Amino acid sequence: MKEGIHPDYKEVKIACACGETITTRSTSKDIHLDICSKCHPFFTGKQKILDAEGRVEKFKKKYAKK
Repeated sequence: MKEGIHPDYKEVKIACACGETITTRSTSKDIHLDICSKCHPFFTGKQKILDAEGRVEKFKKKYAKK
């Protein structure tokens, strides 16, 4: 690698709004997140997928073989 052309790759802390901190390496300074994998509903299993308008049934009904 050429000397002097690459950015400084240093250890940084990623901080989430929920209080979780992760240490990793990056070229940017400390990173602050609103949501992480510890508090995101998809990863915690609290997310509920709702089909409020019946779109799946509407699609099946529309394109069902007659």
